[in-house]
Amino acid sequence: MPFVGTGTLANPQFPGTCTNLLGNAGRNSVNGPGLVNLDFSVFKNFPVKQISESFSVQFRSEFFNILNHPNFQPPLSFAHSGSSALFNQNGTLAGGGGLDATVSQPSGRDIQFALKVIW
Repeated sequence: MPFVGTGTLANPQFPGTCTNLLGNAGRNSVNGPGLVNLDFSVFKNFPVKQISESFSVQFRSEFFNILNHPNFQPPLSFAHSGSSALFNQNGTLAGGGGLDATVSQPSGRDIQFALKVIW
């Protein structure tokens, strides 16, 4: 049983609290931002009967993350900090926090065009 108040485990910055207690929040009660991604592809086949009956050329247009929606990583990167605590013992955020990095690649809209030969 931990000591509360002025005992050996008491937190001097917050009277009546213990430094070894992390809280009573349930598992997975803190969720990060969602992941949204929409890819789109358009292609057109052009048959080339002069070469062969099955020979064709395909023009492709591919759009990745067409809505240009940023997918941010959670505010605290537990994998990089090596800690699973959201807050320090004094109540400040552990690791700073902030939505400043993206998790999906490409991070912005990406468009590519291609010619594909099918025989």
